[in-house]
Amino acid sequence: MSTATPTPDQALQMLVTGNRRYVSGQALHPNQSAERRQALVSGQQPFAAVLACADSRVPPEVFCDQGLGDLFVVRNAGNVVDDVVLGSLEYAVEHLGAPLVAVIGHTRCGAITAAVQGGHAPGHIASVVDRLKPAVAAASGEAGNAVLNAVVANVRQAVAALKACEPILAEAARIGRLQVAGGVYYLDTGELEFI
Repeated sequence: MSTATPTPDQALQMLVTGNRRYVSGQALHPNQSAERRQALVSGQQPFAAVLACADSRVPPEVFCDQGLGDLFVVRNAGNVVDDVVLGSLEYAVEHLGAPLVAVIGHTRCGAITAAVQGGHAPGHIASVVDRLKPAVAAASGEAGNAVLNAVVANVRQAVAALKACEPILAEAARIGRLQVAGGVYYLDTGELEFI
């Protein structure tokens, strides 16, 4: 386990570089050995926390070519920010020292699509759709693909919420110990684009 914590900019670059390897078919699959697993038994020091959608097609560890102990990943449908997500990300920053929180939405997101289409969502799915309505409203009227526009708006709203989250995330961002970045993962190409 590395003891040197990267800067926020270095951590972001590590995600970008890993994604380039993945897209080009040159993934290294780092930190996936039995030795790495054993090195992490006593603790973890992820270089980034990631809020991503629970969609099975978008695992950040895979499309960013990272391994055990590299990313502290929080996933739910639509990468929705709620109190549990906030607490999890605060833990990653405050206790694990993560210098980066990346919010990653993705193209063809089913949760966002349901929110864009409106109508009735059954069971607790409705609570996910309801949480995404502000992003849909923010993106309404924009030219282009309504779902992609809402994905981008959702990521931007999540980034803004995290940057403003007192006391832990906002303070860490204010003093330069934390960067909060937003990106979109493109299912068709495998590319991760930070916005």
